[in-house]
Amino acid sequence: MIRAELPPYEGDTAHLRKMFSYFPSGVVALLANVGGTPKGMVASSFTVGVSMEPPLVSCAIRRQSSTWPELKGAHRIGISVFGEDQGEMARQISSKSIASRFEKIPLRHADSSALFIAQAPVWFECSFADELPAGDHTIALLEVHRGGADPELPPLVFYGSTFRQLQVSSADG
Repeated sequence: MIRAELPPYEGDTAHLRKMFSYFPSGVVALLANVGGTPKGMVASSFTVGVSMEPPLVSCAIRRQSSTWPELKGAHRIGISVFGEDQGEMARQISSKSIASRFEKIPLRHADSSALFIAQAPVWFECSFADELPAGDHTIALLEVHRGGADPELPPLVFYGSTFRQLQVSSADG
């Protein structure tokens, strides 16, 4: 067995961010109709299968977010996994320009406050369950009430600080 030589973490957040960027993750939009207006944010730190009973998913949210306090108060929050061709849409919704976040974004709604991205490969209708402090972020726990998936639509992946497409070999089907 070869001994691994790992340098200690010494507060270099740029180095840590780079290391984190090489863990591939899906990219989601958290969306809701709040007071008659679409509100939303984008996250790449989304986790499914946190719990099966009750059904929970989680997401890490910056403590400085001005959108999260509005979203968590919604009766239902829609979570849409972006498709591989929806990178520009993800950039637009995550932009600082709140006024133009939803211009020309094809949204779908349920019979609740939840909003969804059209042509998303996976979607969940959730309600806020709880949140936990996690350093400069908050871990939001969301209870899943409804959802679905289209296995024909590949997801967008965040890897190496950029959006990527999955490379599926023919052997994978």
